[in-house]
Amino acid sequence: MLDSDAQRRLTLRLRRIEGQVRGIERMVGEPRLCVDLLIQIAAVQSALKSVGDEILHYHVRQCVPESFSRRLRNSERDRLEEMKRIFVQYCREPAR
Repeated sequence: MLDSDAQRRLTLRLRRIEGQVRGIERMVGEPRLCVDLLIQIAAVQSALKSVGDEILHYHVRQCVPESFSRRLRNSERDRLEEMKRIFVQYCREPAR
């Protein structure tokens, strides 16, 4: 589960995204160019992906190691640490 800092940070970001979606809803009712709507929709999609990326990184850094740490032998723990390092290195760390 997310710690309180991550919960707070992600909740604030999701509220901003909610505001963006409301803005798009207003734009739909106005005489706006389709391209303006599409730009805003792309921004919301990107913001949601960023939230998902942060949750995934948190899961790999915190949740997975905690769930296995007590039951693993040293060699298995080393493999898990290696997988975590590769994942974090390969997948872009989300901006905070």
